Amino acid sequence: MVSKNQIKLISGLHQKKQRFANQLFFAEGIKVIQELLQSNFELEHLFTTQNDFETVEFSKRISITEQELKKISALTTPNSCLAVFKIPSENKIINSGLIVALDDIRDPGNLGTILRLCDWFGIRQIICSKETVDIYNPKVVQATMGSITRVNVNYVDLKAFITQTELPVFGTFMNGENIYQSNLPQNGIIIMGNEAKGISEEIEKMVTNRLTIPRFGAMQKTESLNVATATAIILSEFKRNT
Repeated sequence: MVSKNQIKLISGLHQKKQRFANQLFFAEGIKVIQELLQSNFELEHLFTTQNDFETVEFSKRISITEQELKKISALTTPNSCLAVFKIPSENKIINSGLIVALDDIRDPGNLGTILRLCDWFGIRQIICSKETVDIYNPKVVQATMGSITRVNVNYVDLKAFITQTELPVFGTFMNGENIYQSNLPQNGIIIMGNEAKGISEEIEKMVTNRLTIPRFGAMQKTESLNVATATAIILSEFKRNT
């Protein structure tokens, strides 16, 4: 049975400050939890309304009622399980191949989707500016659908990171080179900007290759694409050139 202290702890993990104070985060749903259990992430406790996850150590598997689950869940309609994991130490940055760099991405769903896209397209490294939403935000973890276990993510001073690299730096703009007509390499940094403001002026100055995803609509009035959608198109084009 879940205790009051456990409910208080997990409720606190909705907030970034408490996640990092306790070095813990939580995930919900059978698929996401199974992916995390099969990875190097270390389980703290598993709370479930079902008689499942029999391979999990008995002392870490705790029965919980649906009402109790609602109190700690980040979902409008809670799943049948919630698991608390330890936040691991950041791995070393992989400084080769294609790297996706996120400049102040704020929406958890976008970050989770981008991480899942990187997993799909075989991108091993994501670099996040320190202003980018926390990867252990419950909504980010949920949106990754387990891809959080397979892509390396580091939070850095983005300007300093780009300054020290010798890799070409790509960014998408309205006035860039048509991505469908570009000769795209298999090594480089792809910058994706903030949902509302795009790539910041400071980072834009460091972009060496300006790309654009052309509009084909007859009215030509759509101002921009969702950042996750744009990421999917860009990664697809880079990988199509392999």
